[in-house]
Amino acid sequence: MLARLPRRRARVGLLGGSFNPAHDGHLYISQVALHRLGLDRVWWLVSPGNPLKKKTGMASLQARLSRAHLIAGRSRIDASDLEREIHTVYTVDTVRHLTRELPHIRFVWLMGADNLTQICEWRRWPLLFGTLPIAVFDRPTYARKALLSQAGRVFARSRLPSRVAASLASSKSPAWVFVRARSHPESGTRLRRLGTW
Repeated sequence: MLARLPRRRARVGLLGGSFNPAHDGHLYISQVALHRLGLDRVWWLVSPGNPLKKKTGMASLQARLSRAHLIAGRSRIDASDLEREIHTVYTVDTVRHLTRELPHIRFVWLMGADNLTQICEWRRWPLLFGTLPIAVFDRPTYARKALLSQAGRVFARSRLPSRVAASLASSKSPAWVFVRARSHPESGTRLRRLGTW
């Protein structure tokens, strides 16, 4: 389990993914989340294996986790292989486990707008919206497509204005906000293409 469990009633953002590799873009969006959502910590959930991604070109879990620890540094961000420990590969199973085992923590799921466009491919994705609040972060060229996506339309009435983002963690699900912030140019795809990973 994560080494540093927050104090009671803490607000924790969950950023899941392959982190192949973790990079400054992950760090930037986590720092924005800490500030804009009033979070105490952000947990990076380094996936043992994303069911929607090919294994070709995927570094080992240990390599990805080590890099995530390095990028997170000594900030309020904790990199974890929690999903390996609790034997989950689907986001909905992970968040249901966390909300059940740690009911005193107010979790918020963090994701990029690109993920909102394809979240309907995730296992039991409507249940994810019903389990915890979600913050969707703008990414270049994805805003309109994300907001008009299937998930964006299905949960349109659950979208809160960005001005109340700081209270999202206390909101009853389903609830989500679209957070606009300066975009960060780094991406795992670029790093892999450059052969630096």
